Amino acid sequence: MFKTFINAFKVKDIRNKLLFTLLMLFIVRLGCQIPAPGINQEFVKQMMENLFKSDGIGILGAFTGGSFERMSIFALNITPYITSSIIMQLMTIAIPKLEEMQNDGEDGRKKIASITRYVTVALALIESGAMAIGFGSQGLLTEYNALNVITVIAAMTAGSAFLMWAGERITEKGVGNGISIVLIINIISSFPQDAKTLFEQFVKKESIAVGVLNAVIIIAVVIVLVIMVIFLSDGTRKIPLQYAKKIQGNKMMGGNTSSIPIKINTAGVIPVIFASSILSFPLIISNMAGFNGSAKAETGFWGWGYIWGEALKFMNSRYWFNKNDMIYTIGIIVYVVLVIFFAYFYTSITFNPVEIAGNLKKAGGFVPGIRPGKPTSDYLNTVLNYVIFIGAVGLTIVAVYPYVFSGLFGASVSFGGTSIIIVVGVIIETVKQVESQMLVRNYKGFLND
Repeated sequence: MFKTFINAFKVKDIRNKLLFTLLMLFIVRLGCQIPAPGINQEFVKQMMENLFKSDGIGILGAFTGGSFERMSIFALNITPYITSSIIMQLMTIAIPKLEEMQNDGEDGRKKIASITRYVTVALALIESGAMAIGFGSQGLLTEYNALNVITVIAAMTAGSAFLMWAGERITEKGVGNGISIVLIINIISSFPQDAKTLFEQFVKKESIAVGVLNAVIIIAVVIVLVIMVIFLSDGTRKIPLQYAKKIQGNKMMGGNTSSIPIKINTAGVIPVIFASSILSFPLIISNMAGFNGSAKAETGFWGWGYIWGEALKFMNSRYWFNKNDMIYTIGIIVYVVLVIFFAYFYTSITFNPVEIAGNLKKAGGFVPGIRPGKPTSDYLNTVLNYVIFIGAVGLTIVAVYPYVFSGLFGASVSFGGTSIIIVVGVIIETVKQVESQMLVRNYKGFLND
């Protein structure tokens, strides 16, 4: 990987793309440090401490690279764009008009991209407005008035729109995968602090022998996670295809072989994000309402307040695998079920065996040993179900792994399985794109020579 980027810097046009990408990422990280105007930083600090205690913004904190915790001008970061993209992807399946656009070549995809941008801005307005109005009266704003509310909404919406623009420019003029690269630079920004926290917690205060052993274990855990993620990202199940021979004019056409590659992790990181979001939603709402369910007073042991507070602990990953209260670890069963469910659900709306079988039949293709038509679609569906299950299990292990070590050993880090999946996946994809650009350039140079 490092050799690829070293070689890329030797090529002028690719070097310019890399430098442009680095410049845009520097601007992104700079903007994450600039607080939004009119924000009361003392209130923000107190509010974030309460939210982090409930684990309500674990993924949001990682995705925004600390900008949300600071309530900077990039507080929303690219989360509105991610949400908008997921919504549009689901709507493309559900609405025939959008599906036609998707299948209408480059022009159709440009129209969908344009709609996605408008939805992103709308979501940013709604989210920033909810924060400015909802928390403004509680002390988020130095002065709660219309001007400050409008200023905060405008600043955060503009910040989110700028990051969307920056991601698209990286895709167009940089190394590609712009939005994904902006996302991983935010996630990676927390790694140095996490490494420092782990060092002080498990290495520094221990004896030399124990400290070295702990460091080796931590590094081994990270390496195992990365290897598993690489397998999930690159692993594929190839279904062989054979095309029938046919006579066209005076020539014999067809007869070639191909394959349908099905990724082991067919749904990517989407199932983990959906599962975490569903479990985090009640926690965030409860904290916004000023309720943490810790007090038994007034409500009584069987009062609704106490019962709701106990239910929140089952949904809170910070209570999972806690040696003093292992009963709350039962909540992880719900998390695992949600991950597996969304793995099947998301794949079912993005991979259609019936449509693929129909297209193969029209093209004269078939799976060796399987008849065209319905038998082919049934075969594809069977293979897909096995592949989804393997990928979902692997995804669940990667996602749960950090929770186990965090609960049993008290490892306080901001990144988790979701972050590692995204970072490793995007890095692999970016390296492949750089390599393909170098290959194309070398091929062009060979032709010019």
